[in-house]
Amino acid sequence: MSPDYWLRQPHDKPLFPELEWSRPENRLHAGKLLVVGGSSHGFATPAEIYAESEKAGIGVARVLLPDATRKMVGDAVDYIDFAPSTPSGSFSQKALAELCSLAEWADGIVFAGDFGRNSETAIWLESFLARGEAPTVITKDAADYVSSSPGMVLSRPNTTLVVSLSQLQRLAIAARFPQAVRFSMSLLQLVDWLHDFTATYAPNIIVKHLDTIFVAVDGQVSTTKVTGELPIWRAKAAAHAVVWWLQNAMRPFEALTTAMRTVAMRTS
Repeated sequence: MSPDYWLRQPHDKPLFPELEWSRPENRLHAGKLLVVGGSSHGFATPAEIYAESEKAGIGVARVLLPDATRKMVGDAVDYIDFAPSTPSGSFSQKALAELCSLAEWADGIVFAGDFGRNSETAIWLESFLARGEAPTVITKDAADYVSSSPGMVLSRPNTTLVVSLSQLQRLAIAARFPQAVRFSMSLLQLVDWLHDFTATYAPNIIVKHLDTIFVAVDGQVSTTKVTGELPIWRAKAAAHAVVWWLQNAMRPFEALTTAMRTVAMRTS
């Protein structure tokens, strides 16, 4: 018998169909999203999340990149803003003002990654996460910062981590959570682990294991079976998760679960 905190989402219908029926028809009411990421080494993930958020039905989205990318991007793209960068091309601490200003405009934020490894960028990210409580999704190498310093988010509300199993493993170790994450975990074992972790700590978790996408919010867990090849999934999952979440702010578990059905079905 499955535990009562575990819901399995079938392929042929969503667990929460009312969310699909009640989606905003007017983009003016469909949410404002800020996508943050990139470095002088590239910005493919922010670009992918921006494009996927458009497909998912966001009202309007903007992208914040470090100004070291300006030569690659140019100044003609009206939805892109730039913030100060470090000498190595990542976000510097001086970028906090631009980030906070755009965050006031946005309904939600995705830290998309492609940051690279930089101690100043880590301080910048931690400073922002300590300031506000806007719905925030963290993924790709942005989640590496959190996995190594989980104090950034363990008690922060309105935070969703879209992570690989190895990132989740590092997060659990750094948080000194008594139960280990193992790659050999069965479906039920990971469901139980996610139930315990999210009942203890604030962040929502989205992770993929055994061709299944798991969503965990406040001790509730849903699973959605992937229906095809999904080798690169985190950017797409982050984009759809944040759009559905912003449009259903009072029902994060239902919103994230519904979003993952969309992601799982968008495979080849």
